[in-house]
Amino acid sequence: MFAILAASTILAADPVAACESRLLSYAGWRESPDTAWSLDIDGGVGGRLTYVGARHSRDAADPQFAEIEAAFRAASPTVVFYEGPDRGVGVDGPDTITTRGESGYVRWLAGKGGARIAPLEPSPVDLFAGLTDRFPADQVELFFVLREAVRLREREGLPPEALSDAVATMLSRLAGMTAAAHVDAPFADLDGLEAAYGRYWNDGSDWRAAPAAWFDPLADDATTGGRFMAAINAATSEARNAHMYRVLSRAVRSGDRVFAVVGRNHVPMQAEALRCALAGRE
Repeated sequence: MFAILAASTILAADPVAACESRLLSYAGWRESPDTAWSLDIDGGVGGRLTYVGARHSRDAADPQFAEIEAAFRAASPTVVFYEGPDRGVGVDGPDTITTRGESGYVRWLAGKGGARIAPLEPSPVDLFAGLTDRFPADQVELFFVLREAVRLREREGLPPEALSDAVATMLSRLAGMTAAAHVDAPFADLDGLEAAYGRYWNDGSDWRAAPAAWFDPLADDATTGGRFMAAINAATSEARNAHMYRVLSRAVRSGDRVFAVVGRNHVPMQAEALRCALAGRE
C-alpha cells in the first residue's frame, strides 16, 4: 500500500519524470500490425499533442505530406517541434520537401501558420558527452561522422570528393563545439578520421563507403559488420527519445497545442510514456 501511495505522490508531483520509465527500448522491439505511428492526446488545460510518425522522404508527391498538412491544419498548433538540425526552408512547400524533407516541411508549415518552432533534439555536444560515458570517445565520434557521411552520400547525392570536403568542414566545426564545451573529440580532420576508421576496419575499406545498414535503428552489428555502430545508434536513439518525450510533455502540460513530426520508429517508443504524462493513464 505504501509503495502505491508513494508512486501516486510522485506521479502527482512530476508526472513527466514519473512516466519516463514507460519509454520503450529498441532492444528486442519489432513493429506489429497494430503499431501506432501517430498520436493525438488531449493534455488538458488547453494543451494537446499531435505527434506524426513519418517516413524520411524527399518526394514531394509522397502522400504522407498531404497527410502531414491536413494534420497540421486540424491541430492549429501554437508550437511546432522539428527533428534534426534547422536547415531552413525552401521557396515553397514542394521545394522545401525536396531539399529538406519532412523536418523542413513542418518548419515551412509553421511559418505559414504563425506557429513558433522549436528543436526536438538534445544539444549535439550534450548527446556526444553523454555517449562517451558508455563508449570510447573515438567510437562515438566515428558514429556521428560516418552517419552524417552516409546521409550526405545517400540523401544529398554527394560524390566522394565533395563528401570529403563536407566531412572536413563538419569535423572542424565539431572540434570547435566540443572544445568550447570542454568535451574531448579524438580527431579533428580527415587524417584523424582515416586513422580512427582504420583501427576498427583494417580491411582496406573506405570510410566514404560505410554501409547505410550500419545505422538502421534495428541493425545488429554482428550481421552488418558495423562493430559498435548499432549499439551506439540504439543508445543515441534512446537518449533522443527521452529528450523528445520531456520537451513534448512539458510543452503540452504548459498549455501549448503541440505539433511534431518525427521518424516514425520514435513514436511507439514514446507512446505509453506520453499517454501516462499527458492523459494521466497509469
